[in-house]
Amino acid sequence: MKIHKWAIAILLWGFLFRAVCAIYLNIGFDEAYYYLYTQNLNLSYFDHPPLVALTAGIGIWLTGAVTPFTIRIGGVLLYTGTLIFSYLASKKLFGDRTATLTLAILTTIPIFQIAFGILTLPDNALMFFWAACLWVAAEEFFPSDQTDKYQPTYRLAMIGLCVGLAFLGKYHGLLLGGGLVLFCLLSSRHRSALFSVWTLAAIALFAIAISPVLLWNAQHEFASFRFQSARAVPSQGYNLERLLVTILLALGYLFPTFGIPLWWTSFRTVGGLVKAAARQGKRDENSHEQNYELAIAEDRLRNKQLLILCVSMPIFFGFTFMGGFIQILPSWHMPGFFGATLLLGERAAQVQLKRPKFIRNWLWGSGVVILSLMLIGLLHVHLGIAQKGGDAAIAGGFWEAKDDPSTQMIDIEQLRQAFIDSPILTAELQKSDFVFSNNFFVAGQVAMAIQPLGKKITCFDEDLRGFAYWSKAEDFVGKSSLYITSEQFMKDERYPQPLDKYKGYFQSLEKIADIPIKRGGQAVQIFPVYRASPMLKPYPRPYG
Repeated sequence: MKIHKWAIAILLWGFLFRAVCAIYLNIGFDEAYYYLYTQNLNLSYFDHPPLVALTAGIGIWLTGAVTPFTIRIGGVLLYTGTLIFSYLASKKLFGDRTATLTLAILTTIPIFQIAFGILTLPDNALMFFWAACLWVAAEEFFPSDQTDKYQPTYRLAMIGLCVGLAFLGKYHGLLLGGGLVLFCLLSSRHRSALFSVWTLAAIALFAIAISPVLLWNAQHEFASFRFQSARAVPSQGYNLERLLVTILLALGYLFPTFGIPLWWTSFRTVGGLVKAAARQGKRDENSHEQNYELAIAEDRLRNKQLLILCVSMPIFFGFTFMGGFIQILPSWHMPGFFGATLLLGERAAQVQLKRPKFIRNWLWGSGVVILSLMLIGLLHVHLGIAQKGGDAAIAGGFWEAKDDPSTQMIDIEQLRQAFIDSPILTAELQKSDFVFSNNFFVAGQVAMAIQPLGKKITCFDEDLRGFAYWSKAEDFVGKSSLYITSEQFMKDERYPQPLDKYKGYFQSLEKIADIPIKRGGQAVQIFPVYRASPMLKPYPRPYG
């Protein structure tokens, strides 16, 4: 299928920008934790389905190096594929102009670039198969031969497979399948898809695709399903202030010049569909042939819009509403906004015909501002340009490193080099039987630093996540170890002193070093290292 030259240029630009960010952006908590998935391959995991392990591992397995770029290259490539499938779906539904504008918007919105295209997250695989599914659905429900009667085809089976693979990326894939079923229920022309033999094939392929997750959960008391479902249970009454915060945060992540139009376009489209349904009921079957053909074309367009709404609006509107009950993570409702971008692209294409300068200024103006802000953010995370007292600080900096949340993204190669350069740390690492930390996020960062040096890591904490299934509590009794943590995570209200957490579990805990992680010539994080020898009894596990 032919791709417009502007679309190719946008794809290349987006890939290069995301690749540069992937190289220079320090490692965050989630990414480091998912690195541990690559070291403990399994059918599924406690907190996510398995595809994030493949996304994080592909670059490491091909190169043998553990760096920010190698753990992210899988996600960078997958998002390029996501954009291609989204472009093809938009082109099939609304035409070349809309497809190119949609691609430009999807390449510009900051949260899509970061969460789907730069950082290694379960969303990388989810959105790749989400977009692929949307393209296949567009081909299935709106074939080029514009016959009045819809005829289900083998593509329904492909849709079932894509939904299953999206589910293997993240449980949100189930919502995609629900949206497609909702579309078939609401569109009388496509309702026959629900009763097709190809739908049975789709269900079978979906079941086969998700079988690794089902099997893992069956073997582990459905721990993952229980964990994720518990996160959606309201723990307090509805709060309008929390709802407002959820809405405003989403607008910030999307950037207001895109977030506000996304909401407006979605509700405007809903209104248009309601009005069209009312007109449909009053349509005169004996109307002039030309008017009848125009009405058929309008119905076809409305069905296309309905498809996008059904797989998008219930997700972003539903999770936004839930924000009044519970804390909503940014990535939870973003797949819905991502799908709704196709409607924004369609609306932009309509406006462009009448006001091309307005659309050009809107896209270029938003893009320049977003690019500038992202580059400033990247430079700060990497160099500390806003950090008071830093070597690279602009105008002396604006806030202290201790108050800067970006310091949570650490340079894992500095941590690794500290063990290589220090004879004492090298010797202690070689003597230890294992390494542990007190937080599963920090354990991931430490693992990225030291596993290439030949030691594996575990975690002793009340919240173990996947660690509860990657070893047995008894495996470590009688063995010596190193305890590596971050000063940021050493404070615990349950224990008067930082080491009290492990009192009685080790014969001795002795500090041997403090490893500073520097940015702009300043220490922004301190990783204390303790000799822990030997372990006297298993550390209790709440699950696993």
